[in-house]
Amino acid sequence: MGTIIGTPNTKSSEVQLDQRTIDRALALGESGGLLTREDAVLLIEHAQTAALLEAASSLRNRVKGRTISYSRKAFIPLTTFCRDRCGYCTFRRDPGEPGGRYMTPEDVIAAAEAARRAGCHELLFSLGDQPEVAFPEAREFLRAQGFERTLEYLAAMTRLALEKTGLLPHSNPGLMSAADLAELKTSNASLGLMLENSSPRLMGRGQAHWQAPDKAPRKRLRTIADAGRLKIPFTTGILIGIGETREERVDSLLAIRELHARHGHIQEVIVQNFRAKPATPMAANSEPDLDEMLRTVALTRLVLGGDMNLQAPPNLSAHDYPRLLEAGINDWGGISPVTPDFINPEAAWPHIATLGERTADAGFHLRARLAIYPEFIERDGFLHDAVRPYVSSLAAADGFAKTGD
Repeated sequence: MGTIIGTPNTKSSEVQLDQRTIDRALALGESGGLLTREDAVLLIEHAQTAALLEAASSLRNRVKGRTISYSRKAFIPLTTFCRDRCGYCTFRRDPGEPGGRYMTPEDVIAAAEAARRAGCHELLFSLGDQPEVAFPEAREFLRAQGFERTLEYLAAMTRLALEKTGLLPHSNPGLMSAADLAELKTSNASLGLMLENSSPRLMGRGQAHWQAPDKAPRKRLRTIADAGRLKIPFTTGILIGIGETREERVDSLLAIRELHARHGHIQEVIVQNFRAKPATPMAANSEPDLDEMLRTVALTRLVLGGDMNLQAPPNLSAHDYPRLLEAGINDWGGISPVTPDFINPEAAWPHIATLGERTADAGFHLRARLAIYPEFIERDGFLHDAVRPYVSSLAAADGFAKTGD
């Protein structure tokens, strides 16, 4: 990785030809041109890391400038029950396990009020996929609340939290039907679903998703496409280091690019690095190193272009997180002053003041945004009328948050 194609026996002219091909692909990406699959594979496999970072940061600087955004949020883990068993997950719980439960409406409002007092703008609702399919305890809780499905309960809780606190829900509940998406749009500023990877190979026995039926790529791509047809500002992304090849990463990015080209609805793409966790099937798997993360983030910027909002979580790169700025990101994602990262509880958020200082030290300006990016607020049809007044009350004239910088 990070070397020019060739072996000691390769003729000098062949090495030079390969370097010219790499340079051409880098120049195309830096200019905002459309990289082919062959271009992207060539770059991730063979371009020098420094050259990738330079091209990606140059593109970001030209299109996005020197502003780096973040969302001041609180995590709302609506339920930790989940019918999927991903090889790396410690968020999910079975009924009877410590931490295995649904939040009640009272729990949701208490958490949302604490977030409001802490100056948050976003409520990130995270939850397991279709737990009522797997667990009678889930069905019993939902019936007691007057619902049949978890997604129906989610829609009611996001509406309750929005109306009671004025904070903007962003839900990331797994697979959603078109009807679910349409209902959630009426109480969410945006929605999300991580693609993670588009390769069905990872569904095979012993792979990261082989006991996770809701991680089937075709199902997740369908949800993302349905969100586009419904004009929902949408977050997606890839998870690297879960057994995929670099070519499979490229294919995943191209699938995201194609859906966005068709519908124009993807407001941000996350590149998240796998973190090994104790007591999971992948506890002994190696994690992507910083160089691998930087290369993948930079390639993502070049593949998706300068207009895309690109995020990498700072808490998953420990002390080195400012280096992600070199790879072309323009967003740090959600940072919470009140709740941990329930998905990665071992990785503490950076303090927001420290995040601002280290961002400034790298030559950038940190700004708070809302759960919907500025460019989507006035875009025709992308913000539901029921949510718009709450966005208007929190947004500055340029669409960023009024407070929180």
